[in-house]
Amino acid sequence: MTTSHPRRPRAAWLLLVPALALLAGVLLLPLGQSFVRSIQTPPSAGGTWSLDSYAHLFTDGVTLTVLGRTAATAFVVTVVAFALGYPYAYLMTRVGGTTRAVMLVIVLIPFWTSVMARNFAWLTILQRGGPVSTALSWIGLGDVQLVGSPIGVTIAMSQVLLPFMVLPLFSSLGGIDRRLLLATRGLGSTPLAAFWKIYWPLSRGGVVAGLILVFTLSLGFYVTPALLGSPQQSLIAQLLAQRTTQLLDFAGASALGMLVLVVTLVLVWWANRVGGAVSAIGVVATSGGTRS
Repeated sequence: MTTSHPRRPRAAWLLLVPALALLAGVLLLPLGQSFVRSIQTPPSAGGTWSLDSYAHLFTDGVTLTVLGRTAATAFVVTVVAFALGYPYAYLMTRVGGTTRAVMLVIVLIPFWTSVMARNFAWLTILQRGGPVSTALSWIGLGDVQLVGSPIGVTIAMSQVLLPFMVLPLFSSLGGIDRRLLLATRGLGSTPLAAFWKIYWPLSRGGVVAGLILVFTLSLGFYVTPALLGSPQQSLIAQLLAQRTTQLLDFAGASALGMLVLVVTLVLVWWANRVGGAVSAIGVVATSGGTRS
Protein backbone atom coordinates (compact mmCIF):
# COMPACT_ATOMS: atom_id res chain seq x y z
CA MET A 1 0.00 0.00 0.00
CA THR A 2 1.46 3.27 -1.10
CA THR A 3 0.93 6.56 0.64
CA SER A 4 0.26 9.64 -1.41
CA HIS A 5 2.25 12.74 -0.72
CA PRO A 6 1.03 16.22 -1.58
CA ARG A 7 2.66 17.57 -4.70
CA ARG A 8 5.08 20.34 -4.03
CA PRO A 9 5.15 23.29 -6.37
CA ARG A 10 8.06 23.33 -8.70
CA ALA A 11 10.81 25.77 -7.87
CA ALA A 12 10.53 27.36 -11.32
CA TRP A 13 7.01 28.60 -10.52
CA LEU A 14 8.21 30.13 -7.26
CA LEU A 15 10.66 32.26 -9.22
CA LEU A 16 7.70 33.94 -10.90
CA VAL A 17 6.14 35.12 -7.63
CA PRO A 18 8.19 38.35 -7.29
CA ALA A 19 7.53 39.30 -10.91
CA LEU A 20 3.81 38.55 -10.59
CA ALA A 21 3.61 40.54 -7.37
CA LEU A 22 5.33 43.49 -9.02
CA LEU A 23 3.04 43.24 -12.04
CA ALA A 24 -0.04 43.18 -9.82
CA GLY A 25 1.17 46.16 -7.79
CA VAL A 26 2.22 48.47 -10.60
CA LEU A 27 -0.25 47.44 -13.33
CA LEU A 28 -3.26 45.42 -12.25
CA LEU A 29 -4.03 47.38 -9.08
CA PRO A 30 -3.99 50.82 -10.79
CA LEU A 31 -6.07 49.43 -13.65
CA GLY A 32 -8.60 48.08 -11.20
CA GLN A 33 -8.78 51.42 -9.43
CA SER A 34 -9.29 53.21 -12.74
CA PHE A 35 -12.09 50.87 -13.70
CA VAL A 36 -13.84 51.33 -10.35
CA ARG A 37 -13.47 55.09 -10.65
CA SER A 38 -14.92 55.02 -14.18
CA ILE A 39 -18.17 53.36 -13.05
CA GLN A 40 -18.59 55.28 -9.80
CA THR A 41 -20.26 58.67 -9.55
CA PRO A 42 -18.66 61.36 -7.35
CA PRO A 43 -19.56 61.38 -3.63
CA SER A 44 -21.43 64.64 -4.17
CA ALA A 45 -23.72 62.78 -6.58
CA GLY A 46 -24.35 59.93 -4.19
CA GLY A 47 -21.37 57.69 -4.97
CA THR A 48 -23.51 55.17 -6.84
CA TRP A 49 -22.47 52.79 -9.61
CA SER A 50 -23.23 53.98 -13.12
CA LEU A 51 -22.05 53.72 -16.72
CA ASP A 52 -22.74 57.40 -17.38
CA SER A 53 -19.01 58.12 -17.89
CA TYR A 54 -18.85 55.60 -20.72
CA ALA A 55 -22.09 56.84 -22.26
CA HIS A 56 -20.79 60.41 -22.08
CA LEU A 57 -17.77 59.46 -24.19
CA PHE A 58 -20.02 58.80 -27.18
CA THR A 59 -22.34 61.77 -26.70
CA ASP A 60 -20.13 64.74 -25.74
CA GLY A 61 -19.18 65.48 -29.35
CA VAL A 62 -15.48 65.78 -28.52
CA THR A 63 -14.22 62.34 -27.54
CA LEU A 64 -15.17 60.60 -30.78
CA THR A 65 -13.57 63.40 -32.80
CA VAL A 66 -10.33 63.14 -30.85
CA LEU A 67 -10.42 59.33 -31.07
CA GLY A 68 -10.86 59.52 -34.82
CA ARG A 69 -8.03 62.04 -35.13
CA THR A 70 -5.78 59.87 -32.96
CA ALA A 71 -6.57 56.74 -34.99
CA ALA A 72 -5.94 58.60 -38.26
CA THR A 73 -2.61 59.95 -36.99
CA ALA A 74 -1.59 56.53 -35.71
CA PHE A 75 -2.51 54.98 -39.07
CA VAL A 76 -0.42 57.50 -41.04
CA VAL A 77 2.53 57.10 -38.66
CA THR A 78 2.31 53.32 -39.01
CA VAL A 79 2.25 53.50 -42.81
CA VAL A 80 5.23 55.88 -42.88
CA ALA A 81 7.20 53.71 -40.44
CA PHE A 82 6.46 50.61 -42.54
CA ALA A 83 7.39 52.33 -45.82
CA LEU A 84 10.74 53.37 -44.35
CA GLY A 85 11.36 50.37 -42.10
CA TYR A 86 10.77 47.49 -44.51
CA PRO A 87 13.45 48.48 -47.06
CA TYR A 88 15.86 49.33 -44.25
CA ALA A 89 15.32 45.98 -42.52
CA TYR A 90 15.68 44.17 -45.85
CA LEU A 91 18.94 45.98 -46.53
CA MET A 92 20.20 44.95 -43.08
CA THR A 93 19.78 41.31 -44.08
CA ARG A 94 21.73 41.79 -47.33
CA VAL A 95 24.85 43.61 -46.12
CA GLY A 96 27.94 42.26 -44.37
CA GLY A 97 28.38 41.86 -40.64
CA THR A 98 30.18 45.17 -40.04
CA THR A 99 27.71 47.23 -42.05
CA ARG A 100 24.81 45.41 -40.39
CA ALA A 101 26.21 46.28 -36.95
CA VAL A 102 26.49 49.94 -37.92
CA MET A 103 22.93 49.97 -39.26
CA LEU A 104 21.70 48.29 -36.08
CA VAL A 105 23.44 50.93 -33.95
CA ILE A 106 21.72 53.64 -36.00
CA VAL A 107 18.38 52.02 -35.23
CA LEU A 108 19.18 51.77 -31.51
CA ILE A 109 20.49 55.33 -31.10
CA PRO A 110 16.98 56.75 -30.42
CA PHE A 111 16.69 54.41 -27.41
CA TRP A 112 19.84 55.97 -25.97
CA THR A 113 18.55 59.52 -26.39
CA SER A 114 16.16 61.34 -24.09
CA VAL A 115 12.61 61.62 -25.41
CA MET A 116 12.52 65.31 -24.51
CA ALA A 117 15.83 65.91 -26.29
CA ARG A 118 14.53 64.26 -29.47
CA ASN A 119 11.31 66.24 -29.44
CA PHE A 120 13.04 69.56 -28.81
CA ALA A 121 15.43 68.71 -31.64
CA TRP A 122 12.44 68.21 -33.95
CA LEU A 123 10.98 71.47 -32.64
CA THR A 124 14.16 73.24 -33.75
CA ILE A 125 14.28 71.48 -37.11
CA LEU A 126 10.63 72.02 -38.02
CA GLN A 127 10.09 75.51 -36.64
CA ARG A 128 9.58 78.51 -38.92
CA GLY A 129 12.97 79.58 -40.22
CA GLY A 130 14.46 76.16 -39.48
CA PRO A 131 16.28 73.94 -41.98
CA VAL A 132 13.15 72.16 -43.20
CA SER A 133 11.16 75.38 -43.63
CA THR A 134 14.10 77.00 -45.42
CA ALA A 135 14.53 74.03 -47.76
CA LEU A 136 10.83 74.05 -48.62
CA SER A 137 11.02 77.76 -49.37
CA TRP A 138 13.97 77.20 -51.71
CA ILE A 139 12.01 74.70 -53.81
CA GLY A 140 9.08 77.10 -54.12
CA LEU A 141 6.60 75.78 -51.56
CA GLY A 142 6.56 79.03 -49.62
CA ASP A 143 6.36 79.41 -45.87
CA VAL A 144 5.12 76.01 -44.68
CA GLN A 145 3.98 75.83 -41.06
CA LEU A 146 5.01 72.48 -39.60
CA VAL A 147 5.14 73.16 -35.86
CA GLY A 148 1.59 73.14 -34.54
CA SER A 149 0.30 71.07 -37.45
CA PRO A 150 -0.55 67.37 -37.81
CA ILE A 151 2.20 67.03 -40.44
CA GLY A 152 4.91 68.02 -37.97
CA VAL A 153 3.51 65.67 -35.33
CA THR A 154 3.41 62.82 -37.85
CA ILE A 155 7.01 63.39 -38.95
CA ALA A 156 8.35 63.42 -35.39
CA MET A 157 6.27 60.43 -34.26
CA SER A 158 7.37 58.42 -37.30
CA GLN A 159 11.02 59.00 -36.45
CA VAL A 160 10.54 58.13 -32.78
CA LEU A 161 8.61 54.92 -33.54
CA LEU A 162 10.66 53.77 -36.53
CA PRO A 163 12.89 51.44 -34.44
CA PHE A 164 9.79 49.61 -33.21
CA MET A 165 9.06 48.76 -36.84
CA VAL A 166 12.59 47.96 -37.96
CA LEU A 167 13.51 45.54 -35.16
CA PRO A 168 10.58 43.08 -35.62
CA LEU A 169 11.02 43.26 -39.38
CA PHE A 170 14.75 42.58 -39.14
CA SER A 171 14.11 39.58 -36.89
CA SER A 172 11.54 38.20 -39.33
CA LEU A 173 13.42 38.91 -42.56
CA GLY A 174 16.67 37.58 -41.16
CA GLY A 175 15.12 34.14 -40.68
CA ILE A 176 13.96 33.72 -44.28
CA ASP A 177 15.93 31.16 -46.26
CA ARG A 178 17.06 32.95 -49.40
CA ARG A 179 17.59 29.65 -51.20
CA LEU A 180 13.83 29.62 -51.69
CA LEU A 181 14.11 32.77 -53.80
CA LEU A 182 17.00 31.31 -55.77
CA ALA A 183 14.98 28.16 -56.42
CA THR A 184 12.03 30.26 -57.57
CA ARG A 185 14.25 32.27 -59.90
CA GLY A 186 15.75 29.04 -61.22
CA LEU A 187 12.25 27.83 -62.12
CA GLY A 188 11.73 30.91 -64.28
CA SER A 189 9.91 33.23 -61.90
CA THR A 190 10.42 36.99 -62.14
CA PRO A 191 11.95 38.85 -59.18
CA LEU A 192 8.63 40.57 -58.44
CA ALA A 193 6.70 37.30 -58.51
CA ALA A 194 9.31 35.61 -56.31
CA PHE A 195 9.05 38.42 -53.79
CA TRP A 196 5.25 38.46 -53.73
CA LYS A 197 4.67 34.70 -53.61
CA ILE A 198 7.60 33.61 -51.42
CA TYR A 199 9.33 36.45 -49.57
CA TRP A 200 6.30 38.53 -48.64
CA PRO A 201 4.24 35.69 -47.07
CA LEU A 202 7.23 34.61 -45.00
CA SER A 203 7.81 38.15 -43.76
CA ARG A 204 4.21 38.94 -42.85
CA GLY A 205 4.66 37.77 -39.26
CA GLY A 206 7.21 40.53 -38.62
CA VAL A 207 5.11 42.97 -40.62
CA VAL A 208 2.03 42.35 -38.48
CA ALA A 209 4.07 42.61 -35.28
CA GLY A 210 5.63 45.90 -36.36
CA LEU A 211 2.34 47.38 -37.54
CA ILE A 212 0.49 46.56 -34.35
CA LEU A 213 3.38 47.67 -32.14
CA VAL A 214 3.73 51.06 -33.85
CA PHE A 215 -0.02 51.63 -34.07
CA THR A 216 -0.71 50.85 -30.42
CA LEU A 217 2.21 52.99 -29.25
CA SER A 218 0.96 55.85 -31.41
CA LEU A 219 -2.42 55.76 -29.69
CA GLY A 220 -0.89 56.75 -26.36
CA PHE A 221 1.70 59.31 -27.48
CA TYR A 222 1.68 62.48 -25.36
CA VAL A 223 4.99 64.37 -25.35
CA THR A 224 5.40 64.72 -29.12
CA PRO A 225 1.84 65.96 -29.87
CA ALA A 226 1.98 68.25 -26.83
CA LEU A 227 5.21 69.94 -27.98
CA LEU A 228 4.80 69.90 -31.75
CA GLY A 229 1.01 69.93 -32.08
CA SER A 230 -1.69 72.43 -31.21
CA PRO A 231 -4.58 72.34 -28.72
CA GLN A 232 -7.01 72.43 -31.63
CA GLN A 233 -5.47 69.22 -33.00
CA SER A 234 -5.01 67.38 -29.71
CA LEU A 235 -4.81 63.60 -29.50
CA ILE A 236 -6.27 61.19 -26.99
CA ALA A 237 -3.39 61.41 -24.49
CA GLN A 238 -3.72 65.20 -24.37
CA LEU A 239 -7.45 64.87 -23.79
CA LEU A 240 -6.76 62.49 -20.93
CA ALA A 241 -4.31 64.94 -19.37
CA GLN A 242 -6.77 67.80 -19.78
CA ARG A 243 -9.61 65.93 -18.10
CA THR A 244 -7.35 64.88 -15.25
CA THR A 245 -5.38 68.06 -14.50
CA GLN A 246 -7.71 70.84 -15.65
CA LEU A 247 -11.27 69.57 -15.57
CA LEU A 248 -10.69 67.18 -12.64
CA ASP A 249 -13.02 64.73 -14.38
CA PHE A 250 -11.39 61.61 -13.00
CA ALA A 251 -14.33 59.35 -13.82
CA GLY A 252 -14.42 60.51 -17.44
CA ALA A 253 -10.64 60.24 -17.77
CA SER A 254 -10.70 56.72 -16.31
CA ALA A 255 -13.47 55.68 -18.70
CA LEU A 256 -11.53 57.10 -21.64
CA GLY A 257 -8.37 55.31 -20.53
CA MET A 258 -10.25 52.02 -20.21
CA LEU A 259 -11.70 52.50 -23.69
CA VAL A 260 -8.23 52.99 -25.18
CA LEU A 261 -7.01 49.94 -23.25
CA VAL A 262 -9.82 47.79 -24.65
CA VAL A 263 -9.03 48.96 -28.20
CA THR A 264 -5.37 48.11 -27.67
CA LEU A 265 -6.14 44.66 -26.27
CA VAL A 266 -8.43 43.91 -29.21
CA LEU A 267 -5.67 44.87 -31.64
CA VAL A 268 -3.14 42.70 -29.82
CA TRP A 269 -5.59 39.77 -29.80
CA TRP A 270 -6.18 40.21 -33.52
CA ALA A 271 -2.43 40.40 -34.13
CA ASN A 272 -1.89 37.14 -32.28
CA ARG A 273 -4.53 35.40 -34.38
CA VAL A 274 -3.19 36.84 -37.63
CA GLY A 275 0.38 36.09 -36.55
CA GLY A 276 -0.51 32.44 -35.97
CA ALA A 277 -2.19 32.23 -39.35
CA VAL A 278 0.80 33.90 -40.97
CA SER A 279 3.17 31.40 -39.35
CA ALA A 280 1.11 28.54 -40.74
CA ILE A 281 1.18 30.14 -44.19
CA GLY A 282 4.95 30.48 -43.92
CA VAL A 283 5.38 26.82 -43.03
CA VAL A 284 3.21 25.73 -45.94
CA ALA A 285 5.04 28.05 -48.35
CA THR A 286 8.41 26.81 -47.12
CA SER A 287 7.50 23.14 -47.41
CA GLY A 288 5.95 23.72 -50.82
CA GLY A 289 9.06 25.51 -52.05
CA THR A 290 11.23 22.71 -50.75
CA ARG A 291 9.17 20.05 -52.54
CA SER A 292 9.40 22.00 -55.77
